[in-house]
Amino acid sequence: MTTDKPRPATDKPAPATPLEFGIAEQVALYQREFPTVDPQVETIVQTLNRVSRRMGVAYDRQLTVLGITSAEWEVLKALVVAGSPYQLGPGELAKRLGLTPAAMTHRIDRMVADGLVTRERDENNRVRVIIELTETGRDKWLESMRMAAVFEEELLQDVAGEDRAALSAMLGRMLRRIEESRPDAPGRTPGQA
Repeated sequence: MTTDKPRPATDKPAPATPLEFGIAEQVALYQREFPTVDPQVETIVQTLNRVSRRMGVAYDRQLTVLGITSAEWEVLKALVVAGSPYQLGPGELAKRLGLTPAAMTHRIDRMVADGLVTRERDENNRVRVIIELTETGRDKWLESMRMAAVFEEELLQDVAGEDRAALSAMLGRMLRRIEESRPDAPGRTPGQA
């Protein structure tokens, strides 16, 4: 029979979540298990992946400050991009966002309740419903863009002038290659809202 001994006071409890490996360490671990992996390619890909994830977290925090979700921001963006008078039908919104009509209705219900959009019947066609951006919704979208611009400028502070143009061109080529080789991968996984 074994007895559990109390841990010495110097023992620290295990962290609640595992720490993320540094990129060089992660690439070295990949090479250990898959020796033919190109460390330079893997370093670039892992760095892009982490930048993307951390950007997503930063944007979500900014939206939380504004009291909106990223899903709501997508609706606001679709209405802004549609141009003045910032109106679309729910079906068109659902199509643009890759959502089911039911998911779109649920999202619009919340946004109407929060005063971000209105939902009215078209006076010329009583069957048609129009979703319109409110002043509050537009203000929140504009403020999110201001906050994002500050964050993005900080993010790219070490990349200036011609380097920004070169980075933009390289990333554009990478994106086009993915889009051309995988046209069925628009950026959302099935079921992602």
